[in-house]
Amino acid sequence: MTYSIGCDHTAIDLKNHVKAHLERRGITVIDQGTFSDERTDYPLYAKKVAEDVQSSTADKGILICGTGIGMSMAANKFNGIRAAAVSDTFSAKASREHNNANILCFGARVVGPGLATMMTDAFIDADYEGGRHQKRVDLIQSYE
Repeated sequence: MTYSIGCDHTAIDLKNHVKAHLERRGITVIDQGTFSDERTDYPLYAKKVAEDVQSSTADKGILICGTGIGMSMAANKFNGIRAAAVSDTFSAKASREHNNANILCFGARVVGPGLATMMTDAFIDADYEGGRHQKRVDLIQSYE
C-alpha cells in the first residue's frame, strides 16, 4: 500500500509524525512536502497529493494544513478525489465506509499527534461498504 502525504508550513511536524507512523505500519510513503517552515501555499501540496491518487501512483493520500479545510477544498477540485476534512476518529472511519474517501485531511492547529495517529489508523483500517452508499458516491462523481 502506498500513501501520498503533503502539508503546508503550519504542519511539518505533524506530517513527519504521521509519515513515521505510516512507515511503521509498513506503508510506502510519497512525501510531497513542504519540507520547511517557510510560508507556502497549501493548494500546491493538495494538487501534488491529489494527482498521485488520481494517477494511482498512491492508493490514498493525507493532507495536513492549519485546519484541514483548505486542503480538502483544493483536493476536491480534482476528478475522482473525495477528500474528507475530519477532526475525530468516527468521521475518519465513516469517510471511508460511507463516502469512499481517498484523501484524509486534518489540521495541525486542530488535532495533536495522538489524535492524528488514531484518525489515520481509523481511515486506513476502514473499508468502503458500498451498497446503499454507492448511489450517493455515484451522484458526487456525476457532478465532476
